[in-house]
Amino acid sequence: MPAPSKLTELLGIRHPVLLAPMAGVSGGRLAAAVSGAGGLGFVGAGYCEGEWLAEQIALCQGAPVGIGFITWALRARPDLLNVAVQARPRAVLLSFGAIDSLAATVRNAGIVLIAQVQTVRQAREAAAQGAQVIVAQGGEAGGHGGWRGTMALVPAIVDAVGDVPVVAAGGIADGRGLAAALMLGASGVMCGTAFYAAVESLAHEAAKQRLIDASGDDTVKSPVFDIARGLHWPDGPWQLRALRNRYSQRWADDVPALRSAIVEESLSYQQARIAGDFDIAATIVGEAADLVRTIEPAAYIVKSLVDQCDRLLIRVN
Repeated sequence: MPAPSKLTELLGIRHPVLLAPMAGVSGGRLAAAVSGAGGLGFVGAGYCEGEWLAEQIALCQGAPVGIGFITWALRARPDLLNVAVQARPRAVLLSFGAIDSLAATVRNAGIVLIAQVQTVRQAREAAAQGAQVIVAQGGEAGGHGGWRGTMALVPAIVDAVGDVPVVAAGGIADGRGLAAALMLGASGVMCGTAFYAAVESLAHEAAKQRLIDASGDDTVKSPVFDIARGLHWPDGPWQLRALRNRYSQRWADDVPALRSAIVEESLSYQQARIAGDFDIAATIVGEAADLVRTIEPAAYIVKSLVDQCDRLLIRVN
């Protein structure tokens, strides 16, 4: 087991493994399962649907979990930060936007404030604004993320933020990635794709199978799925990574036409998502897709990560 660290002590966890707060995937059962296995699970509050968030918090059944927000979406529903704080999570994670006006609410409640960033500049700003943990998210990550690779970004952010613990994210789905992150100076890892096909995941079963059959070679960064979903992301160093499918290929070279037909296409996309048609709907996973080949309980995934990391660290020492 990796040695106790400032990160594990701050979060009260045995293993430096955090579940990424994947919107629509990281619900209460998955978050609680990761925390029960010694890591820290996060409920993905996503685009701030209040009723859904309350339901998922209830499903955690008192487990020590975190809650993750898309920062720019939270600004439109600031009341949900109070809902989160009242639930007394172990941590609140803010990603994709400045945390300055939100940080005090979290810190004043005695809750650990985590900021996910995609650049060194963002890391310095988040640390200055009171983030107690920085997640350095490389562009290999599924979902929205930046362009820099994890291997170079993590040590650069470790050097930039001093004593603030850094968690590596992006392209990490097994113990090799955990061991590598620790060698780069990170205190732990945050994994999304590794848990996407977990038994407790809210992902559609057909999407889980898509991941199991896929390679990281099959992923693409594209605005197509966000346009179809009607999501208006602000400017920033991020774009959505998901598995390439018939829909993304159809519109890849004709985004203006997709925007022109958005009323019909949005309806078609939503119908496909409900029906589990992932030739149209997005399977939002990252370049670590090659490392996920079975559907397993989240506790098994955590244990596998830690056990493999232990064997590698023993070999190095």
